[in-house]
Amino acid sequence: MRLTKRGEYALRTLIRLGIADRQGEGVISVSTLAEQERLPFKFLEAILFELRQAGYVESLRGKHGGARLAKPAKAIKMGDVVRLFDGKLAPIGCASETEYEKCTCPDEEHCGLRMLMIDVRNAIANILDRYTLDHVVEVTLRKQEQQAAVARKTARKKSSKSLHADPADGFLAALLSPAT
Repeated sequence: MRLTKRGEYALRTLIRLGIADRQGEGVISVSTLAEQERLPFKFLEAILFELRQAGYVESLRGKHGGARLAKPAKAIKMGDVVRLFDGKLAPIGCASETEYEKCTCPDEEHCGLRMLMIDVRNAIANILDRYTLDHVVEVTLRKQEQQAAVARKTARKKSSKSLHADPADGFLAALLSPAT
């Protein structure tokens, strides 16, 4: 399985729309989406068309038009979106459940390569089907908040004229914190 640019851009678009939905922004114009995600405008329009056809996105026309999620982020499985844009998850056709292709090896039933690739397909599918857009949005926002907190802390330390002892900067705190 290889994620194509279409698949990648579709996932990035859905994540951006999910973040907008979570933050109460609602509709995002296509030009804003293209600019924020650094995507070619015409390519993004085609991707949004496919997402709309599949029921993931709805579009609104007019001056304040754009795109938004058509269903809750919890109802959008990442694996379904990948399959929509990139088809089978299996690295080779004879290991695919959805787009099976006859193998060229002489003994498909006992083929070690096929068995290995079925396990690869299952591992990919288990991860992609376990997580929804809501999970990805939550983790993305959490990571952004953590980075913002670190930046604020760093800015405070640099701008502060008086030094103070932060318990988080101590040796024991560093020793007891999980390794990164």
